[in-house]
Amino acid sequence: MEHKFTKNFPEMEILPLTSRVTQGRLSIGGCDLHNLAEEFGTPLYIYDEETIRLICKDFIREFSHCYEDVKIEYSTKAFSNPSVNRIIDEEGLHIDVVTGGELAIAIASNFPANRINFHGNNKSEHELIEAIEYGIETITIDSFHEIFLLDKILKSKSKKQKVMIRVSPSIDPHTHLLTTTGILDSKFGFSIETGDAEKAISQIMKLDFFDLLGVHFHLGSPIFELDPYQQAIDYVITFSSRMRDLYGLNLRRFSPGGGFAIGYVTNELPPKISDYARIISESVKKGCDKYKFDYPELIVEPGRAIVGRSGVAIYSVGAIKEIPDVRTYVSVDGGMGDNIRPAIYGSQYSVIPVGKINHKWDNKVTVAGKFCESGDILARDVFLPELSSGDLLALPSSGAYCIGMSSNYNMQVRPAVVLVNNGVPKLIKRRETYKDLLETSLNID
Repeated sequence: MEHKFTKNFPEMEILPLTSRVTQGRLSIGGCDLHNLAEEFGTPLYIYDEETIRLICKDFIREFSHCYEDVKIEYSTKAFSNPSVNRIIDEEGLHIDVVTGGELAIAIASNFPANRINFHGNNKSEHELIEAIEYGIETITIDSFHEIFLLDKILKSKSKKQKVMIRVSPSIDPHTHLLTTTGILDSKFGFSIETGDAEKAISQIMKLDFFDLLGVHFHLGSPIFELDPYQQAIDYVITFSSRMRDLYGLNLRRFSPGGGFAIGYVTNELPPKISDYARIISESVKKGCDKYKFDYPELIVEPGRAIVGRSGVAIYSVGAIKEIPDVRTYVSVDGGMGDNIRPAIYGSQYSVIPVGKINHKWDNKVTVAGKFCESGDILARDVFLPELSSGDLLALPSSGAYCIGMSSNYNMQVRPAVVLVNNGVPKLIKRRETYKDLLETSLNID
């Protein structure tokens, strides 16, 4: 029996688009998850190539339908990997990086330099030099220190660089405090409210080797509401009009960042891509019409929304601890070392019993990790069938930030990552070994 997007199995709404359930077993990209777990072990992260490609196409189609001159820029911090970068390249997207490491992966992927933007609030001199030597198209400036560093480097190389300036519009997007980036009290960007943004623009406009294309802001992530985009776009374009009148700013490019949400649990699904596209495009056009700007090139920066749904984490059940009238803990072989989001953000995840989908989901349990922290909980008070040691559990929507934020806490090795497509699994990141843990240790003889 096969289910697809049925009321009986609502988790299909947050699983990869190629997900199927046949005789109670879950497959993704034509690959049975039990078989993948047997071949590659657990914990295991599975990415569905077709889902990534289809979502890339959706972003291009929906935004292009609403705005003529638009570029989609994948934020690689969501998941930085050469194989994924190549897919992004083939689909015609741009990327942004925030560290020299992400830039190194982009270079190893042979990603076109003219489609790379370098973000980050504290870029080092060495990172800026690497970016300039690779010839990346844009650097988004985030601090007065960066203006000084970049000016020094460009002068030494007699090279002009296209730049954007990141401003902070002091708009609250009503997401988690730790992922809110556009408010006044933030380490990111030049505050419009305090006058720093104006000061930075006035400085940059005087520098010979800077080609200031326009302004960028980012409100945070994940954003389930549309109003914050409207408010922030209006505020930033109003500010840009003053910068044009005072300093001659030519608004050739405008970026409201990303922050587009995905569904982690079935009772909280995000707006459609088309809704984000409509609101953002209409707001940019309205602001430009109001202040008589030509429509600038629009850059949007989805990261989580590109890869989040494509990824699924698979764990094996180990110990099960029942505390009568209190709680039942189901411990798995991963946890906060590979997915720290529940521990630091309180993020919620759905949990799917990979081989028991057709069973009755009537046992309330808490899925715990194996790490030596009481806060190592992947999912609290979820309903699942009766479980046994060795059963497999899947956490949908695990494609963004889990691997990127993973660690070797408790000296646990990080999991393997497999890309699936048309029934073929491809290992794109091998599981770490204990030898890997010792590679950077010195004087151990």
